[in-house]
Amino acid sequence: MTPNESLAPPRRLRLTWRPELSVWHRFMREWLAIGCVGVVAIFACAVGDVATNFNRLVYDRMLTLRTQPLAPEIAVVRIDDDSVSALGRWPWPRTLQARLIDAVAKDGAAAIVYNVLLTEPAAGDDELARVLRSAPTYLPLYVDTRARGGVVGPVPELAAAAAGIGHIDVQPDSDGIVRGVALRERAAGVSWDYLVMPLLDDIRSGKIALADGRYRTAHAGPIPTSSTFEGGASGNAPSRVLIPFSGRVPDGAQVSAHDLLDGNVPAGALRGKVVFIGLTASGLLTHLATPITGTWGPTSDTLLHANALNALMMDSEIRPVRPRWLFVVSLVPLAALLAGLLFLSPWRTLLLTLGLALVCLIVSAVLLEYARVWLSPVPALMALLVVYPLWSWRRLEMTMSRLQRELQRLADDADTLPIIPVRPREVRGDALERHIALVEQAADRMQDMKRFVWDCLNSLPEPILVADRQGSICVANKAARECFARIGNSALEGRRLTDALGEMRFIKTIGPETVSDAEVLARWPEVLDPTDVERVRVVKRGIEVRDRAERDFLLRYARCRNARGEISGYWVVGLAEVTALHAAEQAREDALRLLSHDMRSPHASVLALIEEEMAVTRSERVRTLLEHIERYTRRALTLADDFVQLTRAESQAYLFEPVNLADVVLDASDEIWPQARAKGIFVETHFEGDGHWIHADRSLMTRAVTNLLNNAVKYSPTETSVLVSVTYVANDRVQCRIVDQGYGMTEDAQAHLFERFRRFRTTGQPQSQGAGLGMALVKTVVTRHEGEVSVESEPGRGTTVTVSLPRWDGDA
Repeated sequence: MTPNESLAPPRRLRLTWRPELSVWHRFMREWLAIGCVGVVAIFACAVGDVATNFNRLVYDRMLTLRTQPLAPEIAVVRIDDDSVSALGRWPWPRTLQARLIDAVAKDGAAAIVYNVLLTEPAAGDDELARVLRSAPTYLPLYVDTRARGGVVGPVPELAAAAAGIGHIDVQPDSDGIVRGVALRERAAGVSWDYLVMPLLDDIRSGKIALADGRYRTAHAGPIPTSSTFEGGASGNAPSRVLIPFSGRVPDGAQVSAHDLLDGNVPAGALRGKVVFIGLTASGLLTHLATPITGTWGPTSDTLLHANALNALMMDSEIRPVRPRWLFVVSLVPLAALLAGLLFLSPWRTLLLTLGLALVCLIVSAVLLEYARVWLSPVPALMALLVVYPLWSWRRLEMTMSRLQRELQRLADDADTLPIIPVRPREVRGDALERHIALVEQAADRMQDMKRFVWDCLNSLPEPILVADRQGSICVANKAARECFARIGNSALEGRRLTDALGEMRFIKTIGPETVSDAEVLARWPEVLDPTDVERVRVVKRGIEVRDRAERDFLLRYARCRNARGEISGYWVVGLAEVTALHAAEQAREDALRLLSHDMRSPHASVLALIEEEMAVTRSERVRTLLEHIERYTRRALTLADDFVQLTRAESQAYLFEPVNLADVVLDASDEIWPQARAKGIFVETHFEGDGHWIHADRSLMTRAVTNLLNNAVKYSPTETSVLVSVTYVANDRVQCRIVDQGYGMTEDAQAHLFERFRRFRTTGQPQSQGAGLGMALVKTVVTRHEGEVSVESEPGRGTTVTVSLPRWDGDA
């Protein structure tokens, strides 16, 4: 194992961040608000025509992606520059116009659309009227609201000779581009069909037979109409259709009037076709801007009428989706984006936004191309364009706000690693860059803190484990991994405490625990489960265990708490090896055994010999010597007994049982009665209430109270009294007070009263014998019973000793 590997934990704690309720509410409120903004954007674009220009631009670009040529049954005869140069300035005489129409009719044209306004009588009208009857010819009229009647039509004689009359009113959109034609105009209470509408009716009814008869039944129903491009027609507004314009005219479908009259056009080139005759010469051409102008140049009105007939014959006119349905359909990509904002990461959200925009464009283009339905992608695109940046901005603001708050919390946290202040790195850039730099500095600080914590854990010589509230091990320091590796348990993380520690053998409990060792052994290893509060209580106090390598450990649990004392849910498990300590305890037991038996026995023998010799000796000098030897021997024997009692009180396991403290006081009073009687001291006992029960080792507690009473008698003058009282006090405690009328002691003596081999003498106090271990035993016994002992005394005014012990509530 490398040094780096030894420092790095094999498994790290993963903390899952859960937003506070207020943060989550703010998140959802902003999400809903931004969603409403997207809905408003869609409504404004779909119904309110806010993005009309953008909508037209997208429509025009999609329309030019693929243009279909005019049907082969449509031809155009152009009165172009060559024709005007060869045949004379426009307007031509009616006779020349009659020759042109006659030439078209004689070449076999199925129908003629003569796109020339013949509004004033002129010479040659008779001949022109005759020619108009030679083939189905359709003449235009002009709807002029300024003229009388609102309509400027052809000369009545010519109108009577025409097969049909229709208006040629072409109204561009507000941007000056023509995208459709009005199928019907209304003026002075009279409705006028579009120029090609009578022709289309004749074609479908069979009056006009084209070269290919497929158009007779191509559209059996009435001509469909649709709303205007600006959002729909209402009331008496003229109905319009959108035309898929095409600048591609098949070869031979466009001929010059001059070439036709000179016979330069192959015979039968116009046979069975609908021929549009119109002006295309410079200065005479009506330049119209259409969606295809950028590719094919300006469109003549004649070619526009030809495109309209082509679309109506092919049933390929474009039908825009109604605004309300456009609004509903555009909500779908918005809903998908809003759902993605809740669950996707930022870069996936960006991909989703771009993908939705691309899908909207593709769907719109496919419907326009194959279904001839214009479903504008603009409302959905505008919603995406508004929602994504707005959401990104708000999330960025929320992130910066939370970062600032967390950075402030980190700066105010007093539990972070105390380090020498260093000059912070220079932070430049905008607010976001500064926040990022501060976060990087905080991350470095937390990394140092984490490294410091791991270094501290791995530097501890004792095995340390950290488990979650379910009892699964999350962290094991280096000492723990090495400790368990010696017994074949290399992997600790992820295992339960009952599995990892249950392989050890239970030895004994530590401290004044109410559960016996037999009960713990019967429930082993279930007592190691931290989820059971009652069972794990004994492990919190401490138990001794032994592994398969015959090493003894002190095992204890502790709950993790924060600076405010709140429980975090994690458990810290400590293992302290006590094998050497047990060896030392065994050595101490051997020493105690030596003191209690091997040293007491010679002293007892010496005392027996002294008594025997004093019974027979008659020498006063020998008798005095034997009395001194007896006194010193008894002092040594007493010192050995006190030392043995103190050592046992400090090291041996206590045998706890329910004990009535009043009975302990009575037993101690009986034991010191001879000394008290010898000095004429009256010992008075007083008990308040019934049953002053504690959980204690009866013999040691009796010894401690006896020492206190013995001191009270020993350090009191003759013919005084000692008062012993046992009462209940607050916090479920039992209190024993011993008040004497003795010589008292100074404050300095009180500070060292419980130290070993400390003896004190007050002025006027007679000489007394003792080793100075009695009060040390009292302190040890009371402390191991989780009690407290205190002393109040003044020289010449007596001493009061108070012992406070936990009350036993009857739970075994």
